[in-house]
Amino acid sequence: MRQSSSRRGWLRRRSARAGGIYRLGPFAARVETPLRGLRNLITWCYGEPLPPSAQPIVQFVVRIDHGPLYRRLIAPQAVFHADTQTPFAPFPRDHAFPLLEWGLNWCIATRAHQYLMLHAGVLERDGHALILPALPGSGKSTLTAALALSGWRLFSDEFGLLDWRTGSLQPLPRPIPLKNRSIDIIRERVPVQDDLGPTFPKTRKGDVAHLRPPPESRRRQYEMARPAWIIFPRYRAGHPLRITPLNQSLAFTRLSQNAFNYHLLGATGFDALKGLIEGCHCWSAEYGDLASILSALEQLPEP
Repeated sequence: MRQSSSRRGWLRRRSARAGGIYRLGPFAARVETPLRGLRNLITWCYGEPLPPSAQPIVQFVVRIDHGPLYRRLIAPQAVFHADTQTPFAPFPRDHAFPLLEWGLNWCIATRAHQYLMLHAGVLERDGHALILPALPGSGKSTLTAALALSGWRLFSDEFGLLDWRTGSLQPLPRPIPLKNRSIDIIRERVPVQDDLGPTFPKTRKGDVAHLRPPPESRRRQYEMARPAWIIFPRYRAGHPLRITPLNQSLAFTRLSQNAFNYHLLGATGFDALKGLIEGCHCWSAEYGDLASILSALEQLPEP
């Protein structure tokens, strides 16, 4: 029996948007795309989609599509969709993976208000978590990547997800975007070169390459940890290492400025941040040499 043209068209569209459900820490995202190169990179980073027997409730449905037909022969594009929204202008098609990662960041930052979301790198050792809140350009991603390659368990480079009910941090192990000079710095430390993905030149943030999360971090992405240390890092070329203790008042102010949804949570956010600060050692750190700060972090005091 021959299929109707409408049925065949539906099957083609469904195949063209092939995708699957992927676990991102406490979230599940369905990712669809007709772009084969992007699907290959998603598999490189996140592994195979979850099997039907293990598929959880999906929080985010995202799609990376081709741009308009008339652009495909001149300047091919990639367009990010989240449910019915298209929050970004199109990217060049060969920047589809950075677009997906930035889009997933947008989904989490705008919807995951069951957590106090800190803009911070987070890593864990012996059941205790280190929080690295920082503004863009402070060297946070480079330091987070170096620690993840030095025996620390990667929680996240972008989001410190604090469960304000329990005071624990939730892992969200995703690729770390390295920019410009940081790419070569981390490339020298990567034991398996395939763990560092392709370099995407001239993105909106410069050259970008992604360090995929270590397998151990992905395997243990359900294991939460108690926060123990907060360090505000700042890389300054040629600057000697200087680590300065912060009093709780100043640490509170600085951390509130590095939270995505502190003001949205109101009193809940205030209480969560207050409890976090009171339970942690807090410092600021300036350094011009990655080895010096890594050595210092190996000597953190007991929680």
